[in-house]
Amino acid sequence: MNRKISENFKVLFVAGFGPVVQNITEAHKFYLDTLGVSFEKDGDYLHTDKLKGVKHFALWPLTQAAQSCFGSECWPPDLPVPQAWLEFDVDNIDQATAELEERGYTLLTRAQKEPWGQIVTRLLSPEGILVAVTVTPGMRE
Repeated sequence: MNRKISENFKVLFVAGFGPVVQNITEAHKFYLDTLGVSFEKDGDYLHTDKLKGVKHFALWPLTQAAQSCFGSECWPPDLPVPQAWLEFDVDNIDQATAELEERGYTLLTRAQKEPWGQIVTRLLSPEGILVAVTVTPGMRE
């Protein structure tokens, strides 16, 4: 197998991780009551920056993931519904985006600027995880 590791960009850290949830009430109950993870709440988006090992952990409603990727609250029926999201901050979002495209991945967003300032390129991994390469200014040292 000929594997060529990217020389165009570098992953710096895991910016965020969490489940993509279809029932926020049940998910919140599980993570809070069963696992003891407490969250800050922004509408239906529940998140914390207080878990060691990940800079941002959140329960991301599928409707919000769909809105971010497609501009609609409905996930397209022709794509697998992601069970989780995972974001990697990279040193160069433009080079990372270009390389992902050159390698033949279908990108759901391309260096899209989110309202909170993060720049995101999203795609589905072979396992069906909603993966992103990002630049998250608030997490940079």
